[in-house]
Amino acid sequence: MQHQQQQPRSYQVVKAATAATAGGSMLVLSGLILAATVIMLTIATPLLVIFSPVLVPALITVGLLITGFLASGGFGIAAITVLSWIYR
Repeated sequence: MQHQQQQPRSYQVVKAATAATAGGSMLVLSGLILAATVIMLTIATPLLVIFSPVLVPALITVGLLITGFLASGGFGIAAITVLSWIYR
């Protein structure tokens, strides 16, 4: 078996430059995402605290409504199943 020849020096330099560029751009993007997250949390937290007396009961009501509709559908399916079982 022949050993793979060593890559030319210019090819290694291009690989390193490409890796550094890609890594640097990803580092910059992750920094921007972190900064945007901190800014949005800074804006959203006071709004959530201010509106929580309205949001919490609204979420509880929506949750109960969804639970009721799901239970109603489940009971309907159970009734249809029992009636079809009795009919057979």
